[in-house]
Amino acid sequence: MTLNVLFLAAEAEPFIKVGGLGDVAGALPEAIHNATRPGSGLPEVDIRLVIPFHYAIKERHFETQYLGEYEVEKLEGSEKCQVYLYKKGDIPVYLLDGLPINEKSPVYSIDPIHDGYKFVFFSLAALGLPQFLDWRVDILQANDWHTATAIYALSKKKYRKGRLKDARTIHTLHNLPFMGFGVQQALTDYGLPPIEDPILPEWARHSPLPMGLYAADRIIAVSPHYAEEILTPEFGCGLDDFLKSRSDAISGILNGLDTTRWDPKTDPALTQNYDLASLPLRPRNKAALQAQLGLEVRPDTPLLTLVSRMDPQKGIDIALRGLHECQDEDWQAVMLGTGIPYVEEMAQQLEVAFPGRVRSLIKFDGNLAHQLYAAADIFMMPSRYEPCGLSQMISMRYGCVPIARATGGLVDTIRYLPRSPKGSTGILFKKPYPSVFAKALKRTFRLYHKPEIWRQMQVNGMASDFSWQQSARQYEAVYEDLVTEAKRSKL
Repeated sequence: MTLNVLFLAAEAEPFIKVGGLGDVAGALPEAIHNATRPGSGLPEVDIRLVIPFHYAIKERHFETQYLGEYEVEKLEGSEKCQVYLYKKGDIPVYLLDGLPINEKSPVYSIDPIHDGYKFVFFSLAALGLPQFLDWRVDILQANDWHTATAIYALSKKKYRKGRLKDARTIHTLHNLPFMGFGVQQALTDYGLPPIEDPILPEWARHSPLPMGLYAADRIIAVSPHYAEEILTPEFGCGLDDFLKSRSDAISGILNGLDTTRWDPKTDPALTQNYDLASLPLRPRNKAALQAQLGLEVRPDTPLLTLVSRMDPQKGIDIALRGLHECQDEDWQAVMLGTGIPYVEEMAQQLEVAFPGRVRSLIKFDGNLAHQLYAAADIFMMPSRYEPCGLSQMISMRYGCVPIARATGGLVDTIRYLPRSPKGSTGILFKKPYPSVFAKALKRTFRLYHKPEIWRQMQVNGMASDFSWQQSARQYEAVYEDLVTEAKRSKL
């Protein structure tokens, strides 16, 4: 038996990547395909990725094949959708184009009306693709608000026909606060009414993310702990009561990591490559980076780093204020990232306050990010919330010990045993306050100065398996369950 999965996302590597969704959509379909190859003992999965043909993708001139076009109905008239195929490797990738997508605009605009028309059109265009291809869909999997409209529309009789007649739906939730507010007019123009069920708060009945969560057969958060957090007032964004009513449909599957791209043994960006067997070579990267950034080359001084979007969600302010509270400790720090201007300014002010100890680099630099993971001793991740997170996985893979808030996927990936630090892979703290972070950081410094314990923590992290293989098998199990449920419902 072959399971056919239509996987929808707003971005995907290598075509376009803005955030973590691009990593997931670029890696997960291939991982699922590889995990279910003939001989795996699992039902084979024919998974096909569908993304918008953004202008930024066109500028990169991927070799695509034009397949044809079809109409996407609106309340009045219709819009044409053009279909392009990229087929290199095992996963077919379909890029959908049309007037709402074709403009010279960024992947995500600051204008909700513009993005509303783009992603509502894309979601409905994706529902027309199986009929165009004459390809039966068993599972439709959408990601975040940008493709949630496809799930909601499929709950309507008008769309549940042809090759989508028996399709079951999964809504993968990467970031609950981003619900697609302000796109109501686009939904109306494409003939999609708001939800009337009072189980949803009134303000959520015409926003794509809640509409998708309402209609999906399964909701999969990107980590088990985040799946629990969204049921609470602190993390539920006003939907916690509604989500509790759907708790039987909610689960969490941890995102994986591209372990080929992130491998200190082969990473071309590093001064010195290394692995578990050659871990003593790692400090050469620290010395090279300290010299490169004009910091004093001091092997025994803990070097901290933070590679992140400069945003309050990431708790950057917590780290910066916490470092002020640790000014009497011996440390150096390097911050890398861009984001909200006032957070960037806070990072720059820290360098002014500690000119010989801090470097705040307000830019995007992929090579430098790789170098920081390999050079730093401690990776700071004090997120206010973190649905999954990849940085902590990367840092551990590179032997850089994370200190992070105990939230979301950070709890699922970082093992912290306060009474037995030799068994730990990092340090976790509970409350998102600078004083709590500072206290945890001082505890981390004490561990750093115990070489035997610190080395074991590095080894534990580097030996952790964050590959996509396990996640892929869990998704396949969900697919199989849904198809089995669909067959039973017909009996």
